[in-house]
Amino acid sequence: MREYGSLYSLINVFILLILLNSVNGEDPYRFFTWKITYGDIYPLGVKQKGILINGQFPGPQIDCVTNDNLIISVHNYLNEPFILSWNGLQQRRNSWQDGVYGTTCPIPPRKNFTYVLQTKDQIGTYFYFPSLALHKAAGGFGSIKISSRPRIPVPFPPPAGDYAVLAGDWFKRSQRQLKYFLDTGHNLPFPDGLLINGRGWNGYTFTVDQGKTYRFRISNVGLTTSINFRIQGHIMKLIEVEGSHTLQNMYSSLDIHLGQSYSVLVTANQPAKDYYIVVSSRFTSRVLTTTAVLHYSNSFTKVSGPPPGGPTTEIDSSLNQARSIRWNLTASGPRPNPQGSYHYGIIKPSKTIILANSAPYINGKLRYAVNGVSYVSPDTPLKVGRLLQDWRSLQRWKHPRKPFLG
Repeated sequence: MREYGSLYSLINVFILLILLNSVNGEDPYRFFTWKITYGDIYPLGVKQKGILINGQFPGPQIDCVTNDNLIISVHNYLNEPFILSWNGLQQRRNSWQDGVYGTTCPIPPRKNFTYVLQTKDQIGTYFYFPSLALHKAAGGFGSIKISSRPRIPVPFPPPAGDYAVLAGDWFKRSQRQLKYFLDTGHNLPFPDGLLINGRGWNGYTFTVDQGKTYRFRISNVGLTTSINFRIQGHIMKLIEVEGSHTLQNMYSSLDIHLGQSYSVLVTANQPAKDYYIVVSSRFTSRVLTTTAVLHYSNSFTKVSGPPPGGPTTEIDSSLNQARSIRWNLTASGPRPNPQGSYHYGIIKPSKTIILANSAPYINGKLRYAVNGVSYVSPDTPLKVGRLLQDWRSLQRWKHPRKPFLG
C-alpha cells in the first residue's frame, strides 16, 4: 500500500469531523479507547502470542442501544498494520468505517485511528474482529450487544441476565504460520481445539439462579469450522438472529456457522447442580469438543462424566434447522412498527444477479472467488481513491451476472 503518513492522518480527521457533524445530536455517544498489543495467552494450555485489546482476550464487550454513536479510538501497538471490522453493523452511508482491507486503510504501527459508527436502526447480537493478515487467528475479537430503546417493545420478558458466548475453532500455530500455509498453496491445517470465550475445556462458567431465564448471545468467531451449541438438560428458545426477532422455536442444539450470531433464552428449571455447555465441530473428519459450565448458584454438585453428544457430519439436521428459522413479522424491530411492515416482496426487480462462490487454486495458491473472479486488493483503498478522485488507482473487476458452473 502507498505511504499513509500525513495523508492518512488528514483523511482520519476529515472523516471524523464530517461524521460528528452529520449524526443526530439527540442520539447518545459512547466513547472507547482501545490499545492493541501482543501478549501471552494460554487458551489450549500452551503459551501463545495473542492479540489483546486493553490487555484482554477476548476483547472488551461493546454494550450499546439502537442509534447510539460509537466513538472508538484504536491505538495500534503491534509491529504491523492492523484493522478492525464490525461484523453485522450495517454502516449506512458510512462504509469507509467498515474496517475491511481495500475499503479502509490499515492502521500503521504506533498510529491510531478513530472509528465513528452509529448503530442506526439496529438491534441484536454481533461481534468485531481483526480482518487483516489472519490476525483473527491470534485474537482481537469481541462481542457487540445492541439493546432496543426503552420505548420499543420486545417479544419476550426481560431476562434475568444476558451472556455473550464467543465460540470457535483455535490453532496452536501463529497467524503468521497459518498465513504461510495459504501462501504456499496449502489448506489450513485441522484446528487444534475449540474455545468458549477464549478458554478451553471447562474454562468458563456462567452462573444462573434456579427458576430464572437468561439470554445467551452465541457467535461463531472461528476461522474454518461450523459448530454445534447445546446445554446439557436444557432447551433453548431462539429469539433473535443477527438483529431480527425470530419465531420462538425450541431447540435442543443449534448449528452456528462461521460469522453467525444467535440469541436464545434458557430457563434454569432443572435440579440444582452444574451442567455442561457444549460446543462441538460440525462436518469435520474428526469431532472436536469443548465445554463451559452452567453453574446453578445453589449448586454443590460439579459437572462429571462425558458431555452430551450432538450432531457431527449429518447435513439434513442442519438444513432442517435453517428452514425452521422464521422472521417474527409482528414483533417490533429497532422501530415501533413491526418487522413485517417492510414490504420488500412487492418491489419489482429490474435485474437478477446470481452469485456463486468457489475455492480455486490460482497460481498454485488457494483463493476464493465469486462468479469465478478472485479479489485482489488495490494499491489505494476504494473509498480513499474515490475521495481523492484518483480513479486510475482503482482496480475494476468484470463479474459475469451468472456464475460459470462446471
